[in-house]
Amino acid sequence: MNPSQQLSHQQPPLMGPLANPTAQQLLGLSANPIMHDQHAQQPLMGAMTNPVAQQLLGMAPNPMHQQQLMGPKTNPMLNSVNGLMHRPRQHDTMGSVLNPMMQNRGETNSIFSTSDDNVIMKQVLDTHLPDGFDVDVKPLVHIVEEILRHATINSAFNADSSAMVAHADVDKLETKSHQTYAVQILNVLSHTIDRLACEMSFKCLTGADGHTIALSLFQDVGHFHWDAKLALILAAFALNYGEFWLLAQIYSTNQLAKSMAILRQVPTIMEHSAPLKSRFDALNKLIHSVLELTRCIMEFKELPSMYVGHEVPALTKALSVVPTAVYWNVRGIIACAAQITSLTSMSHEYGISSIETQSWELSSLVHKIDHLLEFLRKLLDECHRHIGERKELEFINSFKQLFDTIHIDNMKILKILLNPKDDPLPLYDGTAKQRVNLEVLRKRNVLLLISGLDMSRDELLVLEQIYNDSRVGPRMDAIYDVVWVPIVDPSAQYTGEMHAQFEEMKNTMPWYTVNHPSNVDRAVKRSIGERWHFKNKPILVVLDPQGRELSPNALHMMWIWGGLAFPFTMAKEESLWRDEAWRLELLIGGMDATILDWARENKYIFLYGGDDIEWIRKFANSARAMAKAAGIPLELAYVGKSKKKENVRRVMATIKVENLGHSLQDLTTIWFFWTRIESMLFSKIQLKQVDDQDLIMLQIKKLLSYDKDGSWAMLCKGSQLLTNGHGSSMLQTPVDYNLWNEHIPKVGFELAFKEYHDKLHGAGNNCCRFEFPVAAGRIPDTMRCPECHRVMEKHTAFLCCHDQVGYLDTAY
Repeated sequence: MNPSQQLSHQQPPLMGPLANPTAQQLLGLSANPIMHDQHAQQPLMGAMTNPVAQQLLGMAPNPMHQQQLMGPKTNPMLNSVNGLMHRPRQHDTMGSVLNPMMQNRGETNSIFSTSDDNVIMKQVLDTHLPDGFDVDVKPLVHIVEEILRHATINSAFNADSSAMVAHADVDKLETKSHQTYAVQILNVLSHTIDRLACEMSFKCLTGADGHTIALSLFQDVGHFHWDAKLALILAAFALNYGEFWLLAQIYSTNQLAKSMAILRQVPTIMEHSAPLKSRFDALNKLIHSVLELTRCIMEFKELPSMYVGHEVPALTKALSVVPTAVYWNVRGIIACAAQITSLTSMSHEYGISSIETQSWELSSLVHKIDHLLEFLRKLLDECHRHIGERKELEFINSFKQLFDTIHIDNMKILKILLNPKDDPLPLYDGTAKQRVNLEVLRKRNVLLLISGLDMSRDELLVLEQIYNDSRVGPRMDAIYDVVWVPIVDPSAQYTGEMHAQFEEMKNTMPWYTVNHPSNVDRAVKRSIGERWHFKNKPILVVLDPQGRELSPNALHMMWIWGGLAFPFTMAKEESLWRDEAWRLELLIGGMDATILDWARENKYIFLYGGDDIEWIRKFANSARAMAKAAGIPLELAYVGKSKKKENVRRVMATIKVENLGHSLQDLTTIWFFWTRIESMLFSKIQLKQVDDQDLIMLQIKKLLSYDKDGSWAMLCKGSQLLTNGHGSSMLQTPVDYNLWNEHIPKVGFELAFKEYHDKLHGAGNNCCRFEFPVAAGRIPDTMRCPECHRVMEKHTAFLCCHDQVGYLDTAY
């Protein structure tokens, strides 16, 4: 059988153990000149790489013999020193680097902690003699990525060729400054790259094993840092690999390329490309893994030293692994180079016959490199988290100073808050339905509506009504701009469902919104939480035309007084409270014209709430019977309950059917009624007006406490609020009308009612409780009971309510 016939069905390893003279000796095969003369069919490659010689010697190749390409376990050259351990050394790799082989053997990443790897890395580290000359090889890597992106047979042959280097920064390659810098680097390094390319090709042709070739290349780049070593060897590979595929792509249309391609056997290889597809698929996967690991190694060098140093365990650990990662990446590069060399020098028949073996070798290297990549990426993520935390702390410290500084306008502050990424159109105009520049807010009063993506529809409806009302009429000085700042949990993955929720909210708002939640930087979110106590419930921060903070949360003012609170300053809030009194109009505002008409007619009015329909029936019937007996005009108005919407909905329907009185028109109005009362409490707390002698504060606390306990009622006459109490005492008072009506001729109806009710209420020894959502932000340290005036105990409660799912409430 002649050599060409042997080539058609043998699967000899290109760089297998028989290509190593030491291996031949250990296997009892003396590689003497006689044997070379007798069997050498390809003198350039060496006898042991000749498939005919292997066949005659009875050494049928086995894929398992190819493991030597993956590591030293089957490298006979190293077996004699298999158990040796070397002394830890310090090598300069972007700083001091520990020997990765000395890591704890108990670690899960034992792939680089075997004794064989110890020996390998000792040899590699012995070649590392950096001279202190540091080279920024990032532009060189970009050029290599561009070469490898286009180096493919055709789109059908490698469907993911574009994805193979999806992270390649092609735009940077096109910039003039980037190209100029790359040319400057190549003026210095081109000779080294050419030498490496020639050496790699020659040693692959002579059948040297991967480890021997790698050591030789490391010797040539010994005075470079680890990232530069890898970049130079990768560039040397790209030089040869790119030349091969350039010929493959243009030889049919270019006569010079056609002649050169014939010398390289390219036309023959292209004609038989289909059988070689699996081999090239494996080759592309390995190249992809090599590039990914290369980028990861480069990223460690780009980490800012001002935020992360050797005191960070993740960085120290990563730098100790970098030499190992560089070594195995170089081994992967050599394996890729050997594939092309074998095709162009040994004909396509050999390439087809060795597909199974070579594909297995490449896949094994992919596995090893991907394992290292996964390990380094985890460490890189830890470094980035550390950097992010350091930057956040730095930003928070400077955030306060930003507001303590006088500015010409509000642009600097708004840019930091709303556009840290320099988006040319960071805002969305809800009226014009288009994206706009930040300049639309220059020297304007800006209200930052800060909330999560779960802001309730009720809140949006009421806020929109107040906003639209401020745009009507001659008060042009009262115009202000609102910007919605959506806050997404930085630790949560931003999903498609969340984006749909954001888009739905954005499209319903008539004001400006940040165009995308990602525009709000993580450090900005943390600063907003620190400075303005934002947790989950919406807040409305007010900035004047110079960017000065006028109010940390004007939403309470907005709910209570609407546009009358403009310009929403703390001073304005204090002024409004000074002019306010405990009256029916404060509670009802402009929510219900019927109730306000009753007040103007000076009628007696019962406001009542809760969700106990039996209590409501009894109370309505007894109150009407009392009014009829006393001969007074009395109306009843149901104001619902702050939570349990479905229960309130059923009660409202029953009141209407059974004619038990008037009720607020809908659930949104009922929500707003209780939100305004709660806002009054938070407004007082924010202004630190928690004086126990403050009548308004005492009455607000009573109403909020009654709402938590169940049923309650309040008696009014016109605008005057006479008395209020729990459901039990308020029901009993009209039921006992015959027991206290004798005092009416002397003191009047309202005073007689109040005295009897207060007597019942006091005998009940009632106390109050409050629940402050943690998301509310500002929670008082202490609070006195409005009934007994003692300091209230503080408890922690976890409450589940379908109206506000997920809130963590603190009860007082």
